[in-house]
Amino acid sequence: MRIQGDREMNELVYRNETTLRTIALVLSIIIWLLLLFGTVGFLLLYVVLIALFALVAHSALIAHLRGNAIRITPRQMPDLCQRIYRCARKLGMEQVPEAYLVNGNGVLNAFATRFLGRNFVVLLSDVVDSMEDRPGALDFYIGHELGHLRRHHLTWSKILAPAMFLPLIGAAYSRAREYTCDRHGLAVCDNPEDAQYGLVALAAGKRRWKAVDLEEYSKSAANTPGFWMSLHELVGDYPWLSKRHAWLRAMAEQRAPKLGQRNPFAYAISLLLPRIPGLGIGGGIIVVAYIAILAAIAIPAYQNYLERVAVTTAMSDSAPYREAIAQYGTSRQQWPTSVDQLGLPKFSGDRTVAGIELEQNGELSITFVNAALRGHTLLLTPYVSNNTIHWSCGGDMPATVLPQECRTP
Repeated sequence: MRIQGDREMNELVYRNETTLRTIALVLSIIIWLLLLFGTVGFLLLYVVLIALFALVAHSALIAHLRGNAIRITPRQMPDLCQRIYRCARKLGMEQVPEAYLVNGNGVLNAFATRFLGRNFVVLLSDVVDSMEDRPGALDFYIGHELGHLRRHHLTWSKILAPAMFLPLIGAAYSRAREYTCDRHGLAVCDNPEDAQYGLVALAAGKRRWKAVDLEEYSKSAANTPGFWMSLHELVGDYPWLSKRHAWLRAMAEQRAPKLGQRNPFAYAISLLLPRIPGLGIGGGIIVVAYIAILAAIAIPAYQNYLERVAVTTAMSDSAPYREAIAQYGTSRQQWPTSVDQLGLPKFSGDRTVAGIELEQNGELSITFVNAALRGHTLLLTPYVSNNTIHWSCGGDMPATVLPQECRTP
């Protein structure tokens, strides 16, 4: 592929990326609005806190690069600097990002990042070292990462964050971005095989990639992937390397790639599985398990809280009756036998307390609306101590929900 004009530039974008991004944007806007109104604006506070946390965490990466990595400049690593500038110019990028070389510790990769409006490209040393015999393959890695920056994927990932957690659409958009960036990597390579070998190195390693039969590897993508391969790709952020390679080879030969059809049943199952961007099913299951553990702790605690609130409300609702009973008992030296004697209307109930009834010896019987307390009764019994009327709590209420003022004589 050669870049000569707008048409060629448009061909660098994978066919579904723009459509998927539009769908993800619409869904994200809906989700953002629902969260905003559903939390009565509190979402903004959480967004600010998360943004501040992300800023501090990201600053650690940038500080590490500037403090420990080798910045690629015309005087420092001039060969790499020249490649990066050439690739950026081929892609029509007016501003060349800041670039660094980092010790890869055995990892073959490169990545792009953005911090406070500045773009960065990072090459891991193992990628550079492994391509000594075919330096043109480095252009593929550089072009791929420049593609992320040119297409503003890093910025869109923040805007589309809610949709990225959704099954099918989030993963599909992420995979489409990778295909787009592979096209950028191919576009900056003078020899199409450089791009193919660069990608194959991710599969075969930094030495054995030289022995890979490119045509044979490309053909492997035509095999029917089966249910499990289909499922894990549908929930993953990256296409299988064999499929990416098949696309690169087909584009270099100006033909359509031959790809095996995914299992239809996998689409239905993928809709039911949790997904975390960058972690796939495994991350989703871990998060779900973590949420389940928290729920096992939080739900009983919250239920207990609601029950305690219900009993506290009952104590408040019964306060006028208890006061009237105490006054009646003090002045008459006996307990009332009906609410009419207290000069108060019968309690009609509210959202928490179902009823308050006067029993024998001035005892109040309280029932509840709360589902967990329905069927339980709180008994408030008056008793005299030091010529003062006090109240004790009884009935079949759980001891954990009784308020502090509730004391047994």
